[in-house]
Amino acid sequence: MDYAALKALKPSEFTEAADGYKAVSDMADHGYGDAEGQISARLRAGLKGVAVEAALGSLRDLAKNFHYVQVECGLAATSLKALAAAMTDAKKKLEAALEDAAHAKFTVGADGSVSYPPGGEEKDGKVPEGGTVTGSAKGKPSGNVIDPTRDANNLADALERQAANIHPNPNFGKAVEIANRIAQAVAEATEADTLWAPKLRKLKADDDLVVSDKDWADVQSDTSDVRAGAKDYLDHIKPPPKGDDPKANADWWKGLSPDEQSAYLSLNAAEVGALDGLPSVVRDEANRTVLAETKAQFQIRLDGIPPEPQKWNTSGRDYPAAAINPAWREWDRKYGKDKAFLDKNLKGMNAIQARFDATGKEGLPEAYLLGFDTKGGGRAIVANGNPETADHTAVFVPGTFTSIEKSEDYIGHMGELWKKTHAQVPGQDVSTITWIGYDAPQSIAPEAMKEKYAHAAAPDLNHFMAGLEQVQGGDGKSHTTLIGHSYGSTVVGAASNAGDLRADDILVAGSPGMLVGHAKDLDVEEGHVWSEAASFTKDQVPAGGKVAGLGGGTPFWKELLPFGAIWGQNVPSDEDFGANIMDNDADSHTDYWRKDSFSLENQARVVAGRYDKVVLD
Repeated sequence: MDYAALKALKPSEFTEAADGYKAVSDMADHGYGDAEGQISARLRAGLKGVAVEAALGSLRDLAKNFHYVQVECGLAATSLKALAAAMTDAKKKLEAALEDAAHAKFTVGADGSVSYPPGGEEKDGKVPEGGTVTGSAKGKPSGNVIDPTRDANNLADALERQAANIHPNPNFGKAVEIANRIAQAVAEATEADTLWAPKLRKLKADDDLVVSDKDWADVQSDTSDVRAGAKDYLDHIKPPPKGDDPKANADWWKGLSPDEQSAYLSLNAAEVGALDGLPSVVRDEANRTVLAETKAQFQIRLDGIPPEPQKWNTSGRDYPAAAINPAWREWDRKYGKDKAFLDKNLKGMNAIQARFDATGKEGLPEAYLLGFDTKGGGRAIVANGNPETADHTAVFVPGTFTSIEKSEDYIGHMGELWKKTHAQVPGQDVSTITWIGYDAPQSIAPEAMKEKYAHAAAPDLNHFMAGLEQVQGGDGKSHTTLIGHSYGSTVVGAASNAGDLRADDILVAGSPGMLVGHAKDLDVEEGHVWSEAASFTKDQVPAGGKVAGLGGGTPFWKELLPFGAIWGQNVPSDEDFGANIMDNDADSHTDYWRKDSFSLENQARVVAGRYDKVVLD
């Protein structure tokens, strides 16, 4: 870019283009929600058959296209805003230099050179002549302690000052200073143009109607490029507060302008999606983007793994014996762990997407992805219905063997609970949330017999509950039930011991113990702890919890008493614990959320606050 181009430039045109892309992004967002939610729900509600299923498949593809357009146009808008900011700054510097030149009665040439008039004291009867100077831009300092660029700039400044001091025409020094400012403005505009032109050209989709895994992987790359380029632009946006306090997070978000919110979300989706206290729709938008990008990246990695060879080599053997195929052993060494990791996470991601696609099926409301990550065993926090507007909210904490791989089961549990609870309170809003937010024990013995997993999970659960209360408008705005299954109830107990649960009711199923000896020790009002437990022949986990010592007493294996008796051990299904013992029809430890079961119906009555309808054992 040269002087003439910068002088003619209108940075507002970039801003207007950014606003246009933002408008398209918003329209695509609405289209994404409509295609995946409202339209699909209405189709399911009124029609059935092969044609309907085909239409729903087309809607899912359309929703993916809208989602991709939303994210890419959001990146384009942020890129153009950053370019506009850089160009506006350069243009302001140029205009200031031109104003000073006019005030000094200097002339600026078409190439940015500055002509100055004669001036100064006469010498030999002549006034020192005027002239023309061409400016030079200075390098951009890096901020390092030892910076050659800064040293070169300082030297150039010193030489120019020396030249101006000895020049007989005092206009010379001023002209050089103005010419340098013009050159600097042009250089900064050129740098911005050079930076952003290729990045904007990259934000271009393939000329087809299919959003592929490669397209979403490119989005991830595009985001990294834009984030790096927009560093200066983003520096003026205040980052989230440290400490992850939900109220502080909420205040921070509210303090950003809409443009700042959009820019920060488009470039930091994973960070925004993980912040407790932010609006559900914001976290959902951020986490859906992270989900789409991660799913595409993992699928590409999985597709790149060579086919698995046959594991057992039985050739040449005339008896039923086999040896491990050396080719399989080598494959397993190179790819086995990575494939298992990818398979596990993709199974969970597909289950989350399947829940999105199920909106409207059997009346299910829109889903909100309030948390997603693949660290550890994986994280997935999925809400049926918007918790911000819910009159009744349930948060479900699953137990041993929990990982993102089990998302389908746990999301399904809360889907069934939503239907039953919604039926209990017509005209009121319900939200049921699956909280896969911790690294659970992955074995009954020894891991599930240890408290450390519960203690590690407790702060995160408390944070989430505090964030939930924040977006719901404060204490008492929604009737909230915290549900723990199996070791998940131990996590609930640990969270109760660690801080404020912000729950009205605690409901546990198949609990091995809650690290307290009595219901009154939990952080809810008396009479608001509920327990479902199948008979010992169907669910042995509560008794196992006694053995492990998760009930708050001393496990018998630490203090061997006569005949192996267990003393001082209370679990929620014991009468001495003081919980409301609920009737149920569970046939096993994992059967408390069976579709249309009485166990499920009884839980829904608690979640709906219809305590008088709960059937006790």
